[in-house]
Amino acid sequence: MYSWDEDTSKWYGDAKYSYGTRGSKKRKASAERAEARGPRTYKQKQQPNEKIIDPRKHITTKSANPLIMAVDVTGSMSGWPFEIFDRLPLLYNTLSQYREDLEVCFVAIGDAGCDDWPLQVTTFASGYDLEQLLGSLYGEGGGGDAPESYGLFAHWVNTHVTVPHAEETPFLIVFGDAPMHPTVPHAQIAHYLGDSTQGDVKAIAAWQQVCQNWNTWFLRRPTGKPGDQVDKQWGRAISEQKIFHIQDEQRAVDYAMGLIARAWGHFGDFQDNMRARQSEATVTAVSTPIEMKCPRCGAPIPVDAAGMFKCKYCSATLKL
Repeated sequence: MYSWDEDTSKWYGDAKYSYGTRGSKKRKASAERAEARGPRTYKQKQQPNEKIIDPRKHITTKSANPLIMAVDVTGSMSGWPFEIFDRLPLLYNTLSQYREDLEVCFVAIGDAGCDDWPLQVTTFASGYDLEQLLGSLYGEGGGGDAPESYGLFAHWVNTHVTVPHAEETPFLIVFGDAPMHPTVPHAQIAHYLGDSTQGDVKAIAAWQQVCQNWNTWFLRRPTGKPGDQVDKQWGRAISEQKIFHIQDEQRAVDYAMGLIARAWGHFGDFQDNMRARQSEATVTAVSTPIEMKCPRCGAPIPVDAAGMFKCKYCSATLKL
């Protein structure tokens, strides 16, 4: 399990890595708090901390670089909160050296038709505060049928989240493997979000609205076939280009960090970070599909592109 200090000497890769100076004061403060608290643990529990994860709250942040990371916790996906918790210090320490005002909101998604806690959300936070927030989520492991309540989450983002100081379109990343219920019933919105509504909400329309304000990606488990019905539905919701098929579940957080690092112009440093933790073959396996997509719009990038590259679809300028 990764620690909050900046000692990378015990990482398993062959290369060496040192964090940059940007954000070092915040990382040092987090390390000191973690040391005072004792060894990191992810406790198995029977329910979430309902005071922290209540989706009725409205959240905001002053950060110019907010990030939402949402995880489907139904069925076989319920172990993913631990995978993210395990790598939480790595995630924050790596990305905060690129944008030191980074703040993260964590979300757990279930099925409002049968689960007790189908939408669990935290506030935005940074550093060691993220430890308690992420640890408050509960991998319920339910889900009654194939579709899940991704639409309820999208509607929550549209109605309960404000990021007034974001300097560019912020990232919203969903880890999942399932389709979504096409309609969010008004009764669910009233019950779980505490909002009065005059009618149901169309899930795809809600996601299309999310994409107007968030750089949205669906990181899909390696369980389905590209182009299947799950891809087609998510393609209508966020565009086919923003569906990212993960090849290695254990590297899920690395795929997310890589997409963000590339968009922020620090992909080379991210790869050096990985080399200190993984083999060169693993670094290549994770890097290659990321290098083939524009981190802004998901459009394909020519394999021979190099140097400063301007995406012909969204006009984003990338340093390759």
